[in-house]
Formats: sequence, C-alpha cells, structure tokens
Amino acid sequence: MLVRGRTAFLLLPIAAGALIGAQPAKLAPDQMAKAARTDTITIPTPGELFAALQKPGKPNWTSAYRAPIPTTYKNRAQLALNLGGLIADGFIAVEAQDSQQVKNIGSDVIKLAKALGVSQNILSRSNSINDFAETNQWDSLQEELEATQNEVKNSMQSHSDQDLVILVSIGGWIRGTQVVSGSVAANYDERSAKLLRQPALVGFIHAKLNDVSPDLRNDPLVKNVNDQLSNLEKLVTFPTGKSPSPDDVRKVNSVVSDLIQQIQHKPDAK
Repeated sequence: MLVRGRTAFLLLPIAAGALIGAQPAKLAPDQMAKAARTDTITIPTPGELFAALQKPGKPNWTSAYRAPIPTTYKNRAQLALNLGGLIADGFIAVEAQDSQQVKNIGSDVIKLAKALGVSQNILSRSNSINDFAETNQWDSLQEELEATQNEVKNSMQSHSDQDLVILVSIGGWIRGTQVVSGSVAANYDERSAKLLRQPALVGFIHAKLNDVSPDLRNDPLVKNVNDQLSNLEKLVTFPTGKSPSPDDVRKVNSVVSDLIQQIQHKPDAK
C-alpha cells in the first residue's frame, strides 16, 4: 500500500547509501516526505535519480531525449518495461521544461497503459497533464506524472499483475540510469559519479526478476535483461570511498544504453 507523499518515490533502504557511495545517504526532510513504498518492491524512480544528480551547472536535459518508441508492442513484458522507460522520459521533459515533449510522452504513456489494460484511471489524468503543460505549471506536472505512475502500478496490483509492476519499475530505473550515467560521462564530476555505485540495488533488482513467475522469467527479453544485470552489478561495484573513473561511467552507460535498445526494439512485421 502506498503511503502519502508529494511524490511517488519507491526507495530501497540500503540503496540510499549505495547511490551516494562512501557515506550513507541522509535524505532531506522534503525527500523523506516524497517517499512511497510497496510491500514487494522498492526501486528508486527516475525522479529520485534525477533529483540526486549533483553536477556543476544545470544538466542538459534535452540532450537526453530519444526518438519516439513504438507503442504497439504485443508482448506484455516488453510493454511494461517500455512503459517504465516512457515515464522516465516524462520526468526528463519536465526537468527540461518542455511542454510539447511532456504532452507527446504523456500521449504515448496512455497508449502503452491502454495496451496493458490499465488505462481507465489513467485517461482521466491525460487532460490534466496537457493543461499543466500548456500553462507551464512544472511543479503540478511533476506531481501529475508521479500520480499517473502510481495509478498504473495500483491498477496492475489490483489485477494481480505484480510481476508487471516490477517490470515497470525496472524499465524506469534502467532508463533513468542511462540518463544519469550519460550526463555524468558528458561532464564528469566525482561526486555525481558516485551515484552509479549501487551494487546492492542492482543485486536487489536481479533478485526481484528471479522472483517473478516462471513464464515471465523465461521470456527472452526479461531473461536477457536479467543476464545483463549480472554484468552491470560488477560494473557498479566500486571500492568504498572511491568514485568511478570516467571510463567506468562510460562502461555503465554502454550497458544500460544497450539494454534500452533491446527493450524498445520492435522486430519488423513479416
């Protein structure tokens, strides 16, 4: 059951320390107020990853945009992973304060949610997202996107689709990690680079994928994501107190970028 809060962050308690590196993370009161939990999964959302990104100057959020992805996947696992990634794209657009991009992504989120059969409550938020984007109400947009994310997950949970909730969360985390590692690689900063030291979190995600139903676990895409997480866990295991080097950051970015390409790939119809 989700607890109340201004934003919908799913926090892994041990991951907080892993995200910062040498020292255990101490969340500010406003960050603590933004915490939400479920009984079965606690994975940082893209919003939390982006909020933790500390760089000299403002990150170039528009450089993190990607081309529109398909919205007609047939595989439910792929739909869920891509829905999580699209929600991350929404957070990026809000950070960039790009109203048209927010509306475009919001429309695609609705399409994927509808394909998963969870769109009834989500559709009611579509107009709000468009209205807030039209009037540049960025704080309200952030809240509405987070509420949309929770609507998706709550709807899935009510339909006993907890495995898909896990995939939505993982898809968002992978896309968020791609953006954070790409931003750090483009403008290297030791403190920001420590965000990528998260072996406990990757191990937790790996374990969660091993806990999903056998049919879903054996899905070729899910199996490949799971296999790549083993490699990624090694790449994000840095000595305590040591920041990953620029080359380390590039390696992490390469792995998660490859995962995103596989997740969003739609074979040509024959």
